[in-house]
Amino acid sequence: MPDFQRRTDIMAFHIDKTRIDLFPDAPSRPAIAGAWIAVACAAHVARGRRDGFMQVCHGKCGPLARIAPGDRVAYYSPSRERGDGKPYRMFTAIGTVRPGEPYPFDQGGGFMPYRRDVDWDEGEPAEILPLLGELDLTRGQRNWGSKFRFGLVRATPEDLMRIAAAMRVRLPG
Repeated sequence: MPDFQRRTDIMAFHIDKTRIDLFPDAPSRPAIAGAWIAVACAAHVARGRRDGFMQVCHGKCGPLARIAPGDRVAYYSPSRERGDGKPYRMFTAIGTVRPGEPYPFDQGGGFMPYRRDVDWDEGEPAEILPLLGELDLTRGQRNWGSKFRFGLVRATPEDLMRIAAAMRVRLPG
């Protein structure tokens, strides 16, 4: 879903600085939550699951700001440890973003990454390779891994449901 569809101001217009709501009884968010795939090594994902947060793109705030409370996120882990070079290729976490905005966190040594709080579902890691032909994001893509280089990728709700099923997690809706 494009970001502009999330904004409440498309449901209103202004005349002489007075807001006129086109659909006053409509919810401020679409009924379908956003769906995302974040990328990090399995060790970093495990730390986030343990402490109830997510971090992407080496702690940048901008990508996290694209995510809204209630959105669903799955983590893809290409490796077990950062920089180990050994392929892992597993989905390692799935959850729902909690209310609130991205916030800086002092990890020490001058590193202040941004985080978002997440309610992580209990599940088990699932291999991506059997899902490549099923996911809208990767179906028919020879170089499917290149999409994950950006650290955060918008996905379809259907893809998140497929990933959740592979991880043996039942998502609501």
